[in-house]
Amino acid sequence: MARILQTGIIQQNNTADIEDNKNRLAKKIRELAAQGAELIVNQELHDSLYFCQVETTDNCNLAINIPSSTTDFYASLAKELKVVIVTSLFERRAPGLYHNTAVVFEKDGSIAGKYRKMHIPDDPAYYEKFYFTPGDLGFEPINTSVGRLGVLVCWDQWYPEAARLMALRGAEILIYPTAIGWESSDTLDEQARQREAWITIQRAHAVANGLPVVSVNRVGHEPDPSGNTNGILFWGSSFVAGPQGEFLFNAPSDAEIETVIDIDMQRSENVRRWWPFLRDRRIDAYNGITSRFLD
Repeated sequence: MARILQTGIIQQNNTADIEDNKNRLAKKIRELAAQGAELIVNQELHDSLYFCQVETTDNCNLAINIPSSTTDFYASLAKELKVVIVTSLFERRAPGLYHNTAVVFEKDGSIAGKYRKMHIPDDPAYYEKFYFTPGDLGFEPINTSVGRLGVLVCWDQWYPEAARLMALRGAEILIYPTAIGWESSDTLDEQARQREAWITIQRAHAVANGLPVVSVNRVGHEPDPSGNTNGILFWGSSFVAGPQGEFLFNAPSDAEIETVIDIDMQRSENVRRWWPFLRDRRIDAYNGITSRFLD
């Protein structure tokens, strides 16, 4: 018998006005809940602009404590609307110690759990190592009333090891809050290759693990505060895939969207019976996987 999880996603174009970003998110969360959403997933670092385009300690002032008035804001929404909400926040753990942290709120407003981003990029316009300490909570699913959520964050989505460990620990769904886009010098062909690679790798995680995947990206142009580049055009394209990698929903690359997608959570059981990849893994032959490189 199907077990349908009504999942809301929010793909938003952010501005420098944090309160406006949060209030627009709250409005959309309410709309999705009214449409029947039980789980609502937001994009990466959804309260602000993507500040990692530049390296400046002033941006550390954006970090928030957990708990704080910011977590209270989302907790109250979860409690009011009786939904599970996946958020993505800039966590101030201690002076000078920060994480890129997903916080999951239960339907009663409590914090069901959090995940600190494990893989931290350091690419042009994505200077995350300047701000974020790598996560230390491991690849642990978060137990909620709607299931065991395998929450990962953005750069984590390129690593099959992360998805696999979440699956091996009993995750029922993989969730990726994301902030990724094009730099202005990328050719149209290169833009297409990057976006398709991003979609393909995550669909592969769905297939390899027999799990649905929810990937929620931001959208719109955000300028480079330094003026050294023309900024980032975030490519949207949020999507939901089933456990065979089949598309259940595709968002546009150039517009905001909030919608509810029905995910059949029971389907993973059948897919894993047809394709028993976990059964056939050669765990006796994988010792090298924890090496940096095998010379």
